[in-house]
Amino acid sequence: MLVGKGGTGRGKRSMWRGVPRWARVCTILGIVMVVLSGSVLVGYQALVARYEGAVGKGDLFGDQAAGATEKKSDIKGPLNILLVGIDPRNPRTRPLSDSIMILHVPASMDRGYLFSLPRDLRVDIPAFPKAEYSGGNERINAAMSHGSNVPGKDPSAAQGFELLARTVQGVTGIKRFDAGAIINFSGFKKIVDAMGGVDMYIERDVKSEHLQPDGTPRQLRPGGGGYLGPQARYEKGNAHLNGWQALDYVRQRYPKNGVPDADYGRQRHQQQFIKAMASQAFSADVVANPIKLDRVLRAAGQSLIFNGRGNSVLDFGIALKDIRPDAIETIKLPGAPIGSGSSYRGEQLLDPADDFFAALRDEQLDAFLLEHPDFKQKSK
Repeated sequence: MLVGKGGTGRGKRSMWRGVPRWARVCTILGIVMVVLSGSVLVGYQALVARYEGAVGKGDLFGDQAAGATEKKSDIKGPLNILLVGIDPRNPRTRPLSDSIMILHVPASMDRGYLFSLPRDLRVDIPAFPKAEYSGGNERINAAMSHGSNVPGKDPSAAQGFELLARTVQGVTGIKRFDAGAIINFSGFKKIVDAMGGVDMYIERDVKSEHLQPDGTPRQLRPGGGGYLGPQARYEKGNAHLNGWQALDYVRQRYPKNGVPDADYGRQRHQQQFIKAMASQAFSADVVANPIKLDRVLRAAGQSLIFNGRGNSVLDFGIALKDIRPDAIETIKLPGAPIGSGSSYRGEQLLDPADDFFAALRDEQLDAFLLEHPDFKQKSK
């Protein structure tokens, strides 16, 4: 069994305000849309300039402190891009990484592999002196929280990302990430609505834990223990989701609400939605409509903090221009809980995951997936 060991200088406050405490999902949609839309961006230079100005910048890998900010001459594969979503509450609360995704692009630069790490994965989090953290064995989503500590100041999500990246490298064996992004999902709904909603296939009937059919919050049960009132429903089949519906659907993870495989099901729904959203971003309805494209790109830009280790979002967009949504293979890593009930301690990855990471590092994923087709997420 493969089991890991262990657990923003002050950013602009307005960027992380106004997101409900319950919003514990991140689908990393803005950055995926960005890096897969280079062919669109090239033809819209005026929009590109506006978009570049809207994207948040952050030293996500500690490169600036190390003096490693020189831009590469070009971007070549293989590439590994770390995509992290946080539950932003207020500027004084340390963030947790509620969604951790890795986009791997092989040397051919014509396709991608997208996989998630469980937020409750039990891992070794390395020591991180700048945050006064000595290291420990915890759930992986705590890495960003520990790393974000800036003594005497508000927590820094960018600094927390640095520790999380090191932790993910320890789990996967990836030596270096070529780019990274933090996305908040207060802007997530704006992206979806700017696109006019997103069409996708819903694989099973799902009920909302938190929202009513009109999108308003369900009433808390007196004394705690859940919610009362009617639930928003997402029925199996083709559906058109607006912003609040999309965010609500991809955050559902309880068997009682129609997600029998819990957080692994939520990961799958997130990946399915990313592909649907990226596919719609390439549609004529968006590409051929400069006004809508402007709204979509600016909403995405305002929703994320990006670091390309010397290269811009546009640089990556152009480099990955040949990848289309149907060329992205979504991956499910095999895992299992550690303990149960009150003794639950988190999740663990099972032995085949170690083989998957080895194949990724050796550029042998196609051969690996031929032998292990169960790693491929099912779209329906």
